[in-house]
Amino acid sequence: MYIVAIGWAYVILMMAITASSVGKALAVLIFLGVLPLALFVYVADRPRRRSVAASNQMTDQPDTADSQSDQR
Repeated sequence: MYIVAIGWAYVILMMAITASSVGKALAVLIFLGVLPLALFVYVADRPRRRSVAASNQMTDQPDTADSQSDQR
């Protein structure tokens, strides 16, 4: 996953370096580099975040089955 992002960042950096002005270079870096890479990493990392949230939810629930028998 990250090799694609690194390759994309390299290509966009080379495009920004060859831009004719600083303003165009910044626009290329922001609109073709930072924003798409942030979206890609967010979408590609979604399964990991979902599994971490599910494991946290499972560990946060108290085990009430054992405590009920002790309360009699």
